[in-house]
Amino acid sequence: MVKVFDLVELGESLNLMDVGAAAISEVPIYRSLIDLHMGKLHAFEGDRRQIAGLVSTYGDQVSIFSDFLFDGTERDLYVAGAATGMTSLLRPSDRALKFFNGFEQFGEVRAVERVKTRRLDDIPELPLLDFVKLDIQGAELTVLKNGVTKLRDCLAVQLEVSFVCLYENQPPFGELDLWMRSQGYLPHCFLDVKRWSIAPTIFDGNFRIPGNQLLESDIVYIRNPLALEELSSLQLAKFAALSHYCFKSSDLCVHVLLELVRRGELDGKVQEDYYNFLRREGI
Repeated sequence: MVKVFDLVELGESLNLMDVGAAAISEVPIYRSLIDLHMGKLHAFEGDRRQIAGLVSTYGDQVSIFSDFLFDGTERDLYVAGAATGMTSLLRPSDRALKFFNGFEQFGEVRAVERVKTRRLDDIPELPLLDFVKLDIQGAELTVLKNGVTKLRDCLAVQLEVSFVCLYENQPPFGELDLWMRSQGYLPHCFLDVKRWSIAPTIFDGNFRIPGNQLLESDIVYIRNPLALEELSSLQLAKFAALSHYCFKSSDLCVHVLLELVRRGELDGKVQEDYYNFLRREGI
């Protein structure tokens, strides 16, 4: 048993999945759950250049899969430089890359490899998932559509979405949003919004200084918070943990905790106790 912020008992660890798990430039939002031994990470990373970094970071708290998730077919893998994060199962769009400063170099294809992909639902050793992060260069929607069974109880999904598609046949943000809503999710927060400068204009001699053009963003979708009655009490406890530790959303956390109060699972003073916990932690 693990106590979530000293108030809620979590009867089992959260199953976290990260597809495209290489931590090139950021600390994932689920990291604190692993550090607190509340979560188990299932990491998919087909780029073997990134495996050593995952093992070094997470040790025995991660299960690593080298599979390429997609739709189960054979695909061409377009290999870019390891540091760019732009290796993809979709062909880069020359026209889109040329639109942005620097992206012709970032998206340069250094090799093309033929790989066998797998469907998320066809991996028996993977448990049902509570939280999923997908950052796979345009393949996100295909993976989701081929993983509805594994995602049956999933409480939140973090997606990289594109406003200007850098790959051929890449679904744009609107298409992903409509599909997520059809599956019972609502957008909760943007973790970042990346803008970029349009070629050939460069600001202050640095092509990384953005103009106004939207490029991409990470967005978190959550199970519909207006329909918490559809979730089990264990799911609600996990939802509270995700809200607090991953999203830093204390208001969502209280909303979930009050559903547990209504069910008689928690004492009515848990809201006040949680606010006191936040004050003690300086949050």
